[in-house]
Amino acid sequence: MNAVSHLALNDIRESARSRWLLFCAAGFAALSAALTVAGSAGGSAGFGPTAAGLINVELIAVPLFALVAGAMALARDRERGTYAYMRSLPVTLREIFFAKCIALAVNVTGVVFAGFAGAFAAMAILRIGGDLSGLIQFALLTWLLALACACVGLLISACARRSPAALGGAVGAWLALVVFGDLGLMTTALATHMGTGPLLAFTALNPTDAYKIAALAALSGSVDVLGPGGRLAADTLGAAIMPVMAGVLVLWGAASVSLGWLTLMRRKDA
Repeated sequence: MNAVSHLALNDIRESARSRWLLFCAAGFAALSAALTVAGSAGGSAGFGPTAAGLINVELIAVPLFALVAGAMALARDRERGTYAYMRSLPVTLREIFFAKCIALAVNVTGVVFAGFAGAFAAMAILRIGGDLSGLIQFALLTWLLALACACVGLLISACARRSPAALGGAVGAWLALVVFGDLGLMTTALATHMGTGPLLAFTALNPTDAYKIAALAALSGSVDVLGPGGRLAADTLGAAIMPVMAGVLVLWGAASVSLGWLTLMRRKDA
């Protein structure tokens, strides 16, 4: 077993022992199952209410969890002295960093798919029908969103000196992407009379908006519910809407990991 695999497995075991990961997975699974049951309440066994509830909870809970998990990956080890201990071992900085990336990806993947396991179990029990292909695409898109946000959190962790700063940066990034992103873009568009092309570009470059557009396209085949923005995306991108939005999520993850690695290399305390 090489150094990267050994360090990654050790980090995964430590996360499991701390129980925060198991708590998040169990809570996410229970919440997804509860939303599935609520969506079928009132005698409606249709998939529409269930899908709407799942998209909303994924859009809020997944980025927050992933950003915090990524932000604590390096900052927590620095504060506890674990990072300094690992640097004293016969392993390189590159091996430490990529072991963190692998462990973070495994942890985030486990939590996301625990949530979908809870939702799918509830759907099976309640006999709620749905497009299997769309559900699989939805699960994969949520996974990509979680990985992208975890990578952004890892970048924050590489920049932060202490855990409170990393945690604050993660919450700030969550607010910027999920809460204030659309409001800021709407205000800017109204103030500058932004054209449809730049408006679509800035909308799609927000990973949470890209996820929302792609998830709706996967589950319902239409993004008209998002209003003019969704209609504009559908008219402009057509059949390419899914790969383009998934590509945005991959780009966010790759860019964040690259910047995190460059930041870590340039730190004097690395």
